[in-house]
Amino acid sequence: MRANIHPEYLTSTVQCSCGNSWLTQATKSQMRVETCSRCHPFFSGEGRIVDAAGRVERLVRRYGGRLELR
Repeated sequence: MRANIHPEYLTSTVQCSCGNSWLTQATKSQMRVETCSRCHPFFSGEGRIVDAAGRVERLVRRYGGRLELR
């Protein structure tokens, strides 16, 4: 194996838009994310839908009333 080709790992702070933050190791010292396990609907148990560009409405129109959203 070649020497000195791997990046240096730093202690990194990850900050979510909801205000949650945690420490991890990465190649950057700080990272910002939009959703985390504390605010994501799958992990939090909320029925909130994260929709991008009206995809959910298009799906509901296509399948009509047969689609059940939790």
